Amino acid sequence: MTRAGRLRALALGAIAACASIAQGWAQSPATFQSHCARCHIPVEMKARLGNWLGRPASELHQRIRGTMPADSPGSLTDAQYLEATAQVLSLAGMNTPEGEVTTATLARIPVTPREGTAVKTPEVPWTDINGNLASQRFTALDQIRPDNFSKLKVAWSWSTAPFGPSPEFRNVSSPLMVDGTLYVTVGATRDVAAIDARTGQLLWLWRSREGERFDKAPRKNSGRGLAYWRGDKGGRIITVTPGYYMVALNPATGEPDPDFGAAGWVDLRVGMRLPEGRADVDVGSSSPPLVMNDVIVVGTAQAVSYRPPSRANVKGDVRGFDARTGKLLWTFHTIPTASEPGVETWLDGSAEFSGNGSVWAPISGDPQLGLVYLPTESATGDRYGGDRPGANLYTSSLVAVDVRTGQRRWHYQLVHHDIWDYDNPSAPILADLPNGRKVVVQLTKQSFAYVFDRATGKPVWPIVERKVPKSDVPGEWTSPTQPFPTKPAPYDRQGIVESDLVDFTPEIARLAREAVAKYRLGPLFTPPSLAQAADGTIGTLNVPSSQGGSNFEGGAFDPSTGVLYVPSRTFVEVLSLEHDPKSSVRWVQSFGRAPRLFDELQVVKPPWGRITAIDLVTGEHRWQIANADTPEAVRRLPALQGVTLPRTGIPTKSGLLVTPSMLVAGEGWTGNPVLRAHDKGTGAILAELPLPASQSGPPMTYELDGRQYLTMFVGDGKGAAQIVSLTLP
Repeated sequence: MTRAGRLRALALGAIAACASIAQGWAQSPATFQSHCARCHIPVEMKARLGNWLGRPASELHQRIRGTMPADSPGSLTDAQYLEATAQVLSLAGMNTPEGEVTTATLARIPVTPREGTAVKTPEVPWTDINGNLASQRFTALDQIRPDNFSKLKVAWSWSTAPFGPSPEFRNVSSPLMVDGTLYVTVGATRDVAAIDARTGQLLWLWRSREGERFDKAPRKNSGRGLAYWRGDKGGRIITVTPGYYMVALNPATGEPDPDFGAAGWVDLRVGMRLPEGRADVDVGSSSPPLVMNDVIVVGTAQAVSYRPPSRANVKGDVRGFDARTGKLLWTFHTIPTASEPGVETWLDGSAEFSGNGSVWAPISGDPQLGLVYLPTESATGDRYGGDRPGANLYTSSLVAVDVRTGQRRWHYQLVHHDIWDYDNPSAPILADLPNGRKVVVQLTKQSFAYVFDRATGKPVWPIVERKVPKSDVPGEWTSPTQPFPTKPAPYDRQGIVESDLVDFTPEIARLAREAVAKYRLGPLFTPPSLAQAADGTIGTLNVPSSQGGSNFEGGAFDPSTGVLYVPSRTFVEVLSLEHDPKSSVRWVQSFGRAPRLFDELQVVKPPWGRITAIDLVTGEHRWQIANADTPEAVRRLPALQGVTLPRTGIPTKSGLLVTPSMLVAGEGWTGNPVLRAHDKGTGAILAELPLPASQSGPPMTYELDGRQYLTMFVGDGKGAAQIVSLTLP
């Protein structure tokens, strides 16, 4: 069997091995854990074997023998492979050989359903924005492979132009696909649309019509998607509106479910800890809830806190609701009350008035452990924390809470007293590794991957507290140390010193030194400085920026290899502070952008965007590549004519998807309209495909009627965003 054939069969082989091992034919439970459980194959065997109908069962046997176990195909005995084939047929409701199972008996039996057994039309859904509760962005589907990737055609496209008070140029969400229907959020009003996943036809549209509540909402956009609950009597689509209502919709009609909340609605402002002295209610949402074990877990999002009007704000509490009724079950305080652990890290009583600490990024969960993992953000404000001295738990932390009770099981703070806006920006990634470890990985804006045992919170590799620079901003309190993982190594540039400056030519190197002369440079966690400092500087240059490093797009994990793929960006920003008489906060972010050369060239060396493969078993980087070609605007610069440039990449937010045979990557909304298939082992580009516009939402995939679709939001920043769905001719 060819390599392509083996890869093509991985999903089916995994199911076969898992089923057979589960029935006792494998060597030990550890084999099951190593080869099956970690893949979380989202495929129903009866549906998958629908593609084999009428073919000899001996062909299925050969496929299983040639591909499984995934890590060591062909390593089982002849008897085990024969028994595995028979077990798969039985569990899928197919006819099985009578008597002894041999290659000859399998050859005489076609794959056909037993009498009275219905075989479903094959469907592989996408029921969470990142593919599964573990946020792995992995699919077992492999009909689309490197050898046919460039043959993909647009099956259908769907424009967002008619939706919302004005066209939305970029949509960064991922659709869901359930029962043949694609569900998406669209427009500034975050309308919910149901689209035929085969044709792109609009089936229904729901609008919230929130009036003044929408007008005053801090997050007027389409958000990042929806949640789905498959209930006892049918499913529900769960959305959180810009005005901060949670609404449960009937997937078939788009009507609010009368059995949920108040006629389908739950007012999420009720019960929030609102600040005193502020007329505005700065609370909303930017990511969908997580639905796990019949509990809906909802986070919050507030306005960007670079120039907060007050040191007081809404507290970013996370809450759990009954998925059947909408009843509040629990509240987790990301900023503790006076009687809760962690309040001692808020000095001078600052926990009483401080706000934010939200979970605006997507949430992940482990149904077996019953834990959900909360990636929290910084407190008010993003650049100055003199009003909130102390480490400020549980902000800028990863917190594991019990999904039934909301009780904290463990936490780890990744940034103490955050004054860089280094919020945890993406869903934690849960991984069952080939060595048997069960971990959770938090990717960060600061370009660290923090890896923990997901049951206990113990770091897999030591995390050490290292001294960092102290602020000289009047009134500021800075933590003397910050947590640095010893493994994995950073996956993007951290800090900026003179040796980091771009130096394509001696003249460019000189111009770069001149461009940064009025700014402070330093390592990671160099604090913001005054725009008119005593030493004559006008701010601190910061890398990674508050946009990352990593951001909302997160990474993609391959459960068959234990490798994590991380997109990242290198971008310089200015951390400069000034006084604003309109704010009660002493210092707020000043205006201005980082210096550039010729308006096109960053002052730091490339690559300016990367994709990194990290082995989560060893903690080592397997490879790292630039995420894109060198921009034409850079290539055309007169100062660079005759200079051989490396592939520089671009500072964008690339969306990833990993399959059995490849890593799929776009270039993000600031990139080129191209989608690439990369070799998972080396990062080499295997195929490229032009898109109608740049990928803006991370790609997702599903299978219907035996056809795999690759689907994502795209946009060029000029016209309305659209969904494009690709499939093979």
